[in-house]
Amino acid sequence: MGFPESVLTKDEHVEIHLHPHWKAMVRPVLVLVVVIIGIGAAWFYLPDESWSSVALVVLGVVGLILVLWLTVWPWMKWRTTHYVFTNERVIMREGVFSRNGRDIPLGRVNDVSFHHTFFERMLGCGTLVIESAGERGQVVLKEIPHVEPVQSRLYELVEADHDSHTFGDDDREALAEDIARTKVRKGGRDE
Repeated sequence: MGFPESVLTKDEHVEIHLHPHWKAMVRPVLVLVVVIIGIGAAWFYLPDESWSSVALVVLGVVGLILVLWLTVWPWMKWRTTHYVFTNERVIMREGVFSRNGRDIPLGRVNDVSFHHTFFERMLGCGTLVIESAGERGQVVLKEIPHVEPVQSRLYELVEADHDSHTFGDDDREALAEDIARTKVRKGGRDE
């Protein structure tokens, strides 16, 4: 399931769209392989007796339940988890049937940091920590692919948002010129 563009505002655009790192799917894939090997071995080694076909059906049902629970369900959760960084906010959405979401405006982001273990560094992923102003404080996003460039890009987005909302010297001069022109047009009268 892709990220719905309909949640974006008029001038907002996606800068980065991520799912958790593929390492989150290693365990589910291993479970799938073990279940398939187990059912194949049972089918191959069970004797040709009447009870063995019943045992094979029971093992098949148990295997199917394990695959659905430990493989398909984690894959669906992985696919429906979105970390979206736009020019205006950080959007987090997760959930298969029920959805959880959180948005952090870039203007409220105080700090962006990352951490990765040696193993995560070899895989190219890590944990991104976004500290925001407000009562909910920190957001910890685990298993972020390419966490260092993502942290750098998010910092750039926060700085660009800050600069776009800051009243600088150029803005002050433009406002003073606009006021002076308005006074000249009105004949110098204050209203």
